Amino acid sequence: MILTVTLNAALDLTYRVPHLVPHASHRVREVTERPGGKGLNVARVLAALGFESTVTGFAGGETGRVLRTLLAADATPPAGSGTAPVTDALVPVAGQTRRTVGVVDESTGDTTQFNEPGPHVTPEEWETFLVAYRELLGGGAVAVALCGSLPPGVPVGAYATLVREARTARVPVLLDTSGEPLRRGLAARPDIIKPNAEELAGITGTAEPLRAARAAQRRGAHAVAASLGADGMLLVTQDGTWSAAVPERLAGNPTGAGDSAVAGLLSGLAEGLPWPDRLARAVALSAATVRSPVAGEFDEPTYATMLPSVRVRQSETP
Repeated sequence: MILTVTLNAALDLTYRVPHLVPHASHRVREVTERPGGKGLNVARVLAALGFESTVTGFAGGETGRVLRTLLAADATPPAGSGTAPVTDALVPVAGQTRRTVGVVDESTGDTTQFNEPGPHVTPEEWETFLVAYRELLGGGAVAVALCGSLPPGVPVGAYATLVREARTARVPVLLDTSGEPLRRGLAARPDIIKPNAEELAGITGTAEPLRAARAAQRRGAHAVAASLGADGMLLVTQDGTWSAAVPERLAGNPTGAGDSAVAGLLSGLAEGLPWPDRLARAVALSAATVRSPVAGEFDEPTYATMLPSVRVRQSETP
């Protein structure tokens, strides 16, 4: 089982409109509701790849109830689909789970995103979560992903605490966050971090991705997988440095592409694949997600086409 942590889970709403025009009224052509938040997106991609996953974090209020109802549908995938179950281990809170609204302009394929703040988490609720998290780590987890922003009330060093708990339990841990939570999480020595280029520059002070990735390693990360947008991904590990990209740029909705990359890295870790193969899977899944209408899904034909065509290059620079 692969465990994903989403402390600031959300109910994702996606609106599709023919043209998005500022200051105008719009007739929405299609509305999609999905359980959201980075770790939940990761779990659904893992499930589609055939890996059992468990999601934890916080859920509360009517929005949280709807999220968990939708998530229950992922717990029992259709027989013969090849999709693995997603287990709900979210911890209840008194506050209201947030919503996110993505507006897709069908004329351009661009998405405009609106993210609500999360619920306020009390110290007692945080302690309850820590107990549940330790139990899940000891319940057969082969890897854990710590994903996304922190809701109000959760300590800014929360991810550092969760990384240390995973390392104590000898469970490989991937950290995918930004800003001060990422900076503090580095000190706990996560096995891998997956920032984008801007997030990596924000914590290291350098905009050159390779230099920034090595700076992040010096600060505690064992490996760094940096998303470079249309230019693919850079992977810096203790065993070597690689970069990878798909041969063509794909138009579509990039929301959730980074989460699919996390799923690729984690599934490759669970299978014991070499680093270059994990990187190729992450990049192909990320590209295939761009062709999917909503986060947490990927276009399977695109993935099947992209995976063998991903160009992985090893850097000769020590």
